[in-house]
Amino acid sequence: AAARLLTDLEMYATLDKLRLPAEAGPQQPGFDDAPAVPLVEAAPLPALTGPVYLCAAGDVMLAVQDGAVYSAGLEDEAFLALLANEAAEKRCFDAKPLYRACFAHGLAAQNITFDAKLAAYLLNPAASDYTVARLAAEYGVRPALSAPWPEAGVLEELCAVLREKCDAEGMGKLLDDIEFPLCEVLASMEHIGILVDRNGIEAFGQELQTALGAELRAIYDEVGYEFNVNSPKQLGKALFEDLGLPTRKKTKSGYSTNAETLESLRDYSPVIGHILQYRTYQKLNSTYVEGLLKVVGADGRIHSTFNQTETRTGRISSTEPNLQNIPVRTDLGREMRRFFVAKEGCVLVDADYSQIELRVLAHVANDTQMQEDFRLGRDIHTMTAARVFDMPEDLVTPQMRSRAKAVNFGIVYGIGAFSLSKDIGVSRREAEDYIHDYLRNYKGVADYMERVVEEAKKNGYVETLFGRRRYLPELASSNFNMRAFGERVARNMPIQGTAADIIKIAMVHVRNRLKAENLDAKLISQVHDELIVECPEAESDTVKKILEEEMANAVQLSVPMLAEAGSGKSWYQAKG
Repeated sequence: AAARLLTDLEMYATLDKLRLPAEAGPQQPGFDDAPAVPLVEAAPLPALTGPVYLCAAGDVMLAVQDGAVYSAGLEDEAFLALLANEAAEKRCFDAKPLYRACFAHGLAAQNITFDAKLAAYLLNPAASDYTVARLAAEYGVRPALSAPWPEAGVLEELCAVLREKCDAEGMGKLLDDIEFPLCEVLASMEHIGILVDRNGIEAFGQELQTALGAELRAIYDEVGYEFNVNSPKQLGKALFEDLGLPTRKKTKSGYSTNAETLESLRDYSPVIGHILQYRTYQKLNSTYVEGLLKVVGADGRIHSTFNQTETRTGRISSTEPNLQNIPVRTDLGREMRRFFVAKEGCVLVDADYSQIELRVLAHVANDTQMQEDFRLGRDIHTMTAARVFDMPEDLVTPQMRSRAKAVNFGIVYGIGAFSLSKDIGVSRREAEDYIHDYLRNYKGVADYMERVVEEAKKNGYVETLFGRRRYLPELASSNFNMRAFGERVARNMPIQGTAADIIKIAMVHVRNRLKAENLDAKLISQVHDELIVECPEAESDTVKKILEEEMANAVQLSVPMLAEAGSGKSWYQAKG
């Protein structure tokens, strides 16, 4: 009973402390009146047709059909034959590894019709994990049979329950048209990977080591002695006791030396600039130079894992390496893009959306002013500055435009005056004035901000244009900060989530069109709002056209969706 209750409440840490596995849930009270189920041992996998239910149980792949359980390895010839058999319908839990296994053997998985893991993610994007056992406990699925692997006994009914609930909550189309086709696209991207210039990365690492040494010497010269710059305790002593810089915050272990604290001390001593630069070089070297070199495959390519069930907004994330985190805001960080390259005879074609989230905001808020700016091709940040500062657009300075840009994107993320003031270096009062003047000029946005929060409070969730939901229990919290967080999410998620849905649609359409036109081009990566294709040089112009067309036409909004493509031998060159 405790296992079932704690699983329902997603209190997994408590389950661990009590040594109650989540999979105990489905077999606990609630099933007392269920008839005894026979123990079924797994048999070798024969040729199967009709609906077959597939899932992994550790290193074993299970196939369940009509009360019989079959086991095989993911790489077994019989299992791969089942995946490639167009006559056999397969409903599965986690299809991406199945598609990828087929790609690795030169096969194409056929007639997979349902992925229960993706359905579970859509129904509850905030869950900490998605396993057959936990979901069976959450949805009260009774074991239909007993087997050495508990997954086998609940798989068929779990698929049926999740399918039904997805349809009932209006997300069946989202599952069938966006998420499910996307998992095959992601499997293909993982299988192909992206080529890297290993020698270039190693040489860049040497440059960083030289730069690190120079910054370290400069720090020692300013302080007057050598110490461990990576130790907050030693650094705090050097800055606040020996150099006498004004203290800011104190922690239990001593002086705070975080980035925010150091930034506030820049004007007091040149040593601060050297410390911040040292940390920048160190981060680049450890995370991106050493980190990338660790994950280069035998084929010289990086095969990142694209996570489809991790973020609450619907965005794709990636790991080993996290391509979404390749630095782009500094010249030095952008250098990393030089080391992602095309193979011999090929180029990379890169296309990204222009201001996708602001265009989505203009549409969902039905803000006529913003919509007109986008339709006429005006610079949205310059126009915002002109309205907020009440002056002709030709008199807008770069600083004004920069501040207007911060407000535009800040509004999308539900930014408050305090955070905005930090971002653009003004007082909180000035930041409040900027936000007030912005909302006064963009009435549709102002109305949307109020309306979406009220609807979220009434419904308990917000959703994207494509029906993706995020439930917001925080809105009913007695804690003010939690409620404020819920309101920020309510304003932001429909915008960010819709943008995520659009890029996913574009990915599916791009891959389908590349195949339909019999091109050798392959979609190999996605980073935020941009797609990267590797193709023979002769296909470059065709691929640019396909990317721009499919991204622009992924969805029809009240404002045009624009995507611009470039090409080059490296990601850096393609990005232009």
